[in-house]
Amino acid sequence: SLSRVHLVPAAIPPHRGEPLLDPATRLDLVARSIADEPGFVLDDREHRRAGPSYTADTLDDFAAQFVGEPLVLMMGMDAFNGLPDWHEVERILQTAHIAVATRPGSEAAGTAAQWLAERRVEPAELAHAPADTPVGRIVPVPITRLDISATTLRALVEQGRSLRYLVPEPVTRHFSRG
Repeated sequence: SLSRVHLVPAAIPPHRGEPLLDPATRLDLVARSIADEPGFVLDDREHRRAGPSYTADTLDDFAAQFVGEPLVLMMGMDAFNGLPDWHEVERILQTAHIAVATRPGSEAAGTAAQWLAERRVEPAELAHAPADTPVGRIVPVPITRLDISATTLRALVEQGRSLRYLVPEPVTRHFSRG
């Protein structure tokens, strides 16, 4: 029941090395990938902001822009397991709900598993919750089980292998030009 989904490519990801592609190319690939998807919005706010791309700062920006609208941060289980170590994680949990997409062979662990046990709600519960429902709820979202990660995709690109059927066609074409 989301009114829109903003895709926010990190300009300077603080949790890993510099991206393989320059910012303009990454933004262009996302734009082409979602061009035919109503409700998807390419959001370049992290590219307009100086410094590392901290999710807490980005969520504060969204909260100021969409006053009174509940925010949902979407991530995979692998990222969710690392969330306890993110910059100002408590600020994240005080600003948005979290939707966690499942991934083959990945389960919540450690602090993330504890949060999931304490804060878990089903998608329908959150979709029909009153506007004043406290944030920080965690919604597990089962997805089609495809074992495709950004790490795997980067490795395929570095090896010169095809991304066909793994990413949207505009992204496949970009990397096929070599």
